[in-house]
Amino acid sequence: MSNPTNFPRRDFLKRTAALSASAFVLPRIAIGQSGPSANGKVNIAMIGAGGIASQAYDGSKGENIVALCDVDSKTLDAARAKQAPKAKTFTDFREMFDKMGDEIDMVCVNTPDHTHFPATMEAMQRGIHVFTQKPLVHNVWEGRTLAKAKEKYKVHTNMGNQGHTFDGIRQMREWYEAGIFGQIKEAHSWINGPDWGGRYFARPEDPMKQHAVPENLDYDLWLGPCPETPYHRLYHPRRWRGFNKFGTGTLGDWFCHVADAPVWVLDLYDPVSVEAVEVDGGSDLLVPDGATVRWDFEKRGTREPLSFYWHNGTTSLMPKKPEGWTISNNLPKYGTLYFGDKQIGYTDERSNNPRLGNREAMLALKKAGFPEEKYPRVKGGPIRELVDVVKGNIKEAGANFDYSVPMNEVMLLGVLACRHGGKIDWDAKNMKITNRPELNQFLKDPVRKGWEYGEDLWT
Repeated sequence: MSNPTNFPRRDFLKRTAALSASAFVLPRIAIGQSGPSANGKVNIAMIGAGGIASQAYDGSKGENIVALCDVDSKTLDAARAKQAPKAKTFTDFREMFDKMGDEIDMVCVNTPDHTHFPATMEAMQRGIHVFTQKPLVHNVWEGRTLAKAKEKYKVHTNMGNQGHTFDGIRQMREWYEAGIFGQIKEAHSWINGPDWGGRYFARPEDPMKQHAVPENLDYDLWLGPCPETPYHRLYHPRRWRGFNKFGTGTLGDWFCHVADAPVWVLDLYDPVSVEAVEVDGGSDLLVPDGATVRWDFEKRGTREPLSFYWHNGTTSLMPKKPEGWTISNNLPKYGTLYFGDKQIGYTDERSNNPRLGNREAMLALKKAGFPEEKYPRVKGGPIRELVDVVKGNIKEAGANFDYSVPMNEVMLLGVLACRHGGKIDWDAKNMKITNRPELNQFLKDPVRKGWEYGEDLWT
């Protein structure tokens, strides 16, 4: 079967340095010595055994979960009892790979954002296929390094933005390529949040206070590559997302879902500039309460220059209902608007369920019949998709790192603009901020000794 998504390759890949054949590492596959077997089972390890890992367990049904790794012993014990009683358990993923690397075909990285990169790199450099939750990385340098690693180690990869496997994102691109919208020169994605005090975000009343580390948590391993930081009770298990050092706020949490369709459908890679139009709150410690961010993209093939906007936070920061929107009385609470010179389009918070903003036009489109399916559909979600790639049933996963690295880079530049304010002029080819060179230091996070990964790929 051919690649189910047939995603076009971009200039981004051309910038990734070609590496010699001597650097090639053959990916291991335990289910078949001569290659993947469609009837065999993939041996899967989980790095991060709780929380978002629930999706990984669902996507891995029918396969062998051979190892579980988590820095929290309570989470680890609960996961083993419920999900994989026969799996071996570890606290440090490096030890897991040292002891079981030859038995693992694929790994799912389900950790907080700041440890996605080292866990993913450790798997890739051992020739193990890897699924990593979104957002893929915590800074631009990490993303570019994963692109280099994919080229060098020849492993299969995928990122966990579920909507990328849904029918709707493919249908939206088919509509666009059929000329239904005409030229789209402006698009807006939005969602509310962060929900301070909710499940994933909480403001510390005493941000500088040091709390005792729970006995069940190996906090040193939880920090991973981050410089030494006193423990705060809000960091673990879920509310790290509101802290700049570990998460990327609502923009990083939801961009990979809501903005997946506009990025892929409209080829929104390598912006020439990004600007924090309005930022509500935020500090060196905490992510903003809300933001409006604008990216500008030059002409892309036959696509005219485009401005893309992201909105999150309070109602005042949300886009207004456009003239000609008649499909509903009000705009949905989240989604993406596409302003074409023929029609307004919309996709939801998972880049799914496309529609036209004008009711009469939508009824006419349904009556005439949707454009012919051009992009084969995917079933089972992103983890099952990668399992099928590992087994040789399909060629490549849709959100593989060739796609998800440059997509995440767009988001990360927005996060950077929100933290430092103003406009950033971006030289994608040379990975540099040209108008404010003092900000280039923030394209890469400081890394603790012993947690350095990927430096050799830049020499």
